[in-house]
Amino acid sequence: MFTYETADQKEVRRFRIAQFNGRMATVKAGGSTVTGFVRSVLEQESSMPPRWTITIVPSAPKEEIKPLRPASRARPFAEDYF
Repeated sequence: MFTYETADQKEVRRFRIAQFNGRMATVKAGGSTVTGFVRSVLEQESSMPPRWTITIVPSAPKEEIKPLRPASRARPFAEDYF
């Protein structure tokens, strides 16, 4: 799990919407980028200005989809009729 702390209300709203809708969110912190599902958004009540701690469960990067065939057959088939 990846925890991220922020005081930006717009960013917190984006994470809450992603959590509510079950969508992935991306965070760029320092030199790394983490993409995953938002597990929790917690406000730290004792801090001033308000701060939030966001917990993200990283997901594995998607593998590149390999085409089933090297080329489509639609083009040579259509050329036979013209």
